[in-house]
Amino acid sequence: MTSAIKQIKPNWDVPQQIKAFCTTREGGVSKPPFNGLNLGLNAGDHLQDVLQNRSILKTYLPNEPIWLKQIHGVKVSTPVSRQNLSNGPFEADASVSNVPNEVLAILTADCMPVLFASKRGDVIGAAHAGWRGLSGGVLENTIQEMCSLSAGLRPQDITAWMGPAIGPSAFEVGPDVLQAFASQSQAILSEAFQPIAGSPEKYLANLYLLAQDRLRSFGIKQIYGGDFCTVNNPTHFFSYRRDKETGRFASLIWISDKTPSSGYY
Repeated sequence: MTSAIKQIKPNWDVPQQIKAFCTTREGGVSKPPFNGLNLGLNAGDHLQDVLQNRSILKTYLPNEPIWLKQIHGVKVSTPVSRQNLSNGPFEADASVSNVPNEVLAILTADCMPVLFASKRGDVIGAAHAGWRGLSGGVLENTIQEMCSLSAGLRPQDITAWMGPAIGPSAFEVGPDVLQAFASQSQAILSEAFQPIAGSPEKYLANLYLLAQDRLRSFGIKQIYGGDFCTVNNPTHFFSYRRDKETGRFASLIWISDKTPSSGYY
């Protein structure tokens, strides 16, 4: 018997029609080590269990989510690109929309999900930002595509929320990750990469801080979230770094056209 899924709602200031939440591993039907609400089709879980979990999730949403084939890249799925897609899912690591009740979704298990909403509430975005995508510009690409969907929309008119990701006390990296962010200021690099005592060329990286810096550099002023760690919270979150064989949770956002009395408003 499944229990109701637990929702983590962004603590951000956005228009009322913007609806968003992040799932946890609570609820669902998947068996260990994917227990319980695994939403990732390619994690190694039984297909029917994942499909049943997605069916459970759908009861909380106005439509089936737009699932992406995430590849740690920087491509963005747009309404136009989705119209031209003959068969899916779309290979991308971010998506944007200005269509009411179109649900954007990002799957993660340590990488950072970042949700975006315009202050007018007419455009939304969702990005999968692991260190590769983050350093490559997936957040900037998402913001640019959002601006192309609304006349006069500027980055400073967009609000961002950083969802659950691997925290700064758990993200051990090598010099390759540090080098990927070499274009950022030395002050940020010194703060975001803390050398690990006794481990030459090993660092604890702060993914949240790196994302904040890139968002601010691109003009985003209103930035929320960044207060979770997937690795250190096994009750709520899947973590690839912690468990290797594990499920995926979802961060979802849409523009609602329903009234507050609706079940999924």
